[in-house]
Amino acid sequence: MARNGRNGKDHGNGKKNLVIVESPTKARTVAGILGSEYEVRASIGHVRDLPKSQLGVDVERQFAPRYVVPKEKREIVKQLRDAARNARMVYLATDPDREGEAISWHLVQAAELEGVPHRRVVFHEITRDAIREAFRHPREIDVKLVDAQQARRVLDRLVGYKISPILWKKVRRGLSAGRVQSAALRMIVDREREIQGFVPQEYWTIEADLAKAAEVFRARLHAELGKKGTLEIPSAEEAQALVSALRTARYRVAEVRRRDQTRRPAPPFTTSTLQQEASRRLGFSAKRTMTVAQQLYEGRPLGSEGAVGLITYMRTDSTALSDVAKQEIRAYVTERFGADFVPAKPRVYTKKAKGAQEAHEAIRPTSVYREPDAIKRHLTPDQYKLYSLIWQRAVASQMADAVFDTTSVDIEARPPQGRAFLFRATDSRLRFPGFRQVYIEARDDGRDEDQDTPKLPDLQPGDDLDLRELYPEQHFTEPPPRYTEASLVKALEENGIGRPSTYAPILSTLQERGYVEKDGRVLKPLELGFVVNDLLVEHFPDVVDLGFTAEMEEDLDAIARGARPWVPVVQEFYEPLTRALSRAQEAPAVQEETGETCEKCGKPMVIKWGRFGRFLACTGFPECRNTRPLEGREEERREEAADEPCPECGAAMVVRSGRYGKFLACSRYPECKGTRPLLQKTGARCPKCGGDVVQRRSRRGRTFYGCATYPACDFTSWSRPLEEPCPSCGGLLVAAGRGNRARCTACDWSGQPGKEKELTAASGGPAS
Repeated sequence: MARNGRNGKDHGNGKKNLVIVESPTKARTVAGILGSEYEVRASIGHVRDLPKSQLGVDVERQFAPRYVVPKEKREIVKQLRDAARNARMVYLATDPDREGEAISWHLVQAAELEGVPHRRVVFHEITRDAIREAFRHPREIDVKLVDAQQARRVLDRLVGYKISPILWKKVRRGLSAGRVQSAALRMIVDREREIQGFVPQEYWTIEADLAKAAEVFRARLHAELGKKGTLEIPSAEEAQALVSALRTARYRVAEVRRRDQTRRPAPPFTTSTLQQEASRRLGFSAKRTMTVAQQLYEGRPLGSEGAVGLITYMRTDSTALSDVAKQEIRAYVTERFGADFVPAKPRVYTKKAKGAQEAHEAIRPTSVYREPDAIKRHLTPDQYKLYSLIWQRAVASQMADAVFDTTSVDIEARPPQGRAFLFRATDSRLRFPGFRQVYIEARDDGRDEDQDTPKLPDLQPGDDLDLRELYPEQHFTEPPPRYTEASLVKALEENGIGRPSTYAPILSTLQERGYVEKDGRVLKPLELGFVVNDLLVEHFPDVVDLGFTAEMEEDLDAIARGARPWVPVVQEFYEPLTRALSRAQEAPAVQEETGETCEKCGKPMVIKWGRFGRFLACTGFPECRNTRPLEGREEERREEAADEPCPECGAAMVVRSGRYGKFLACSRYPECKGTRPLLQKTGARCPKCGGDVVQRRSRRGRTFYGCATYPACDFTSWSRPLEEPCPSCGGLLVAAGRGNRARCTACDWSGQPGKEKELTAASGGPAS
């Protein structure tokens, strides 16, 4: 690249270099680092895409995509085109992943940059050193990465626009299928059916309080002496027989094993593990995690230091750290905790997940010396929590092992006659905290397996022990747990389904479509989810097959490496899809026989799906259009108790379903006809009083949103509030038009929280 002065200015004609990034926030941070001699503008996310109202893929001509510039992006593209014509050099500095590469490629096409000198620059952190290094090594756009992203977009469009109409026709309008989304739905539904079909098995355990002199400790019955394997106690009768025998037994220490046990720290975060840990520890959804991580990556103003990116790029499946980062962390730990807390050599982590691309670094703070508490005043509460988590995990990953002193004691129990048994007791004490001084990884069940256990007395082989008490306890085997967002993301990654950028959108879509609901922390499939999944499994088995979906991801990775052209990959997928589509078109609509007849024409009535759920409909449609609510059938009533009294008579209220969804009704109906709307929480907080924002319906049936404390607070909005706060001021975001756009009710910010690509600058135009 020809150099045009130290800071990019052409001193001969006064032209500047133009730098294009995706978002206004990123533009402001990069501009502050590059200085006034560079002009930095934002494309506001993608500038071209497939048309929304059409397939946009010519299946007859090698799946050629037809890209269009959306109406709302035309002015932005025009401004970028004009700015590029007056620039010395155009630098495309979009994100360092396949989608970022594709955005740069689309910018070249849409803004007509082919005749303008342009280069691609890539940096994984928005810091002065990283950006300067990137501008010293610009490159051409990587067409292989563009092809991989283009293949993914075409595949997803084919699935969405070819299969979704089948769901509309066979179930109801408004449903959708997705190449990765549908595989994830199948995992949730299969797990739920596994739970439903699970038959608990009874088993018993026996523990004993034993004593050496006055020191009492507890041990568990482990095995029968002389036999391999753990002793199984299947019934109360067997447990009672064992207790009777053990009461007469002599207890003696058989063996004492003492050893050091070390625990290694977890590797620094990938996208997947960050989403999992933020879910477990902070209660963040995957979408919320990625929104906040995007803000930390793009930069926050830190007083006199100015705006700076606080973490490295947050879409990654690599656990590697740069040598510079490792040395900085080791130096910090030595200064802060002492040399004992640093291992002899820097730790090296190897990614094990299926399909890992190892594209770049793990997620880490851009400087370990920016301690979370030192910059807390510059961050929102969510930003502080997530930054602290990332900082702690990265620091701990380069610290020394934790060391435990562990003792395991085997105790013989010998009754006067019959079988002899083995009890076991363990003792674990933390001797050296190591990495645990900074961070302990959370688990789905909330337990820490490395925590200290009750201390054992000083036991030696041959010591006789006194029996104080026996404790038989009944248990039942449990089904596999339902997925949480954390465990589903982990399972998707382990199966090679999806990639870092897809996990959050998958989870959001499944819930927004009404296929899955979040019950506390777990994901439960709704009835509509079962119906859609079963239809897809029957007619499109490849689309929901986990192995097939994982193989498709591997094919996309091969395209990115240049090992395969993208068109044959799409062709191999599309040919069986067309055959499945043909068969599915002939399948009957999803409906359920009832044994009832239509009171108007006498034909059978069936259960169908509609906009507001299931209902009874006449099979004589369209000649007979008779329908009635499904709730009219007594066996279909599902009344859920509510913790609210009836406003008319004070009796308990129950949740019922009506034409406009669920509502609260008096349990004494029809004697009392008291009703009350069922407040459906949105997850957003009222900007006036901090209460819950809930969904309501107007007298004309139109949906609106208001504060749950009404009439004490009169806040209302016709636009759907979003859970995540405004990235600019922390105010309430509401949905604004198509494409997952949002706007703030407190300031002028508007954008797209979806893939964390902002769509509209705070000023209404591209940042510079």
